[in-house]
Amino acid sequence: MSNASQDLNTAEVTTAAPASPTASAGKKVNEQDRAPIAITIRIFIYLVAVHFFAGFLFLLFYLAGAK
Repeated sequence: MSNASQDLNTAEVTTAAPASPTASAGKKVNEQDRAPIAITIRIFIYLVAVHFFAGFLFLLFYLAGAK
């Protein structure tokens, strides 16, 4: 692909006019506005795992200090 056709393709993408703020009330959620579902699930799993790990460490320190 030549540079001229690349520039033409990029120009088509970058010249899209943004939607007006007043039209967003009845607008459906754009797919680009949200994170993909796989990333959302992964973040949720990481948060749960970190809280379980922190709870385990808390339990270890609690049991070690109960003499």
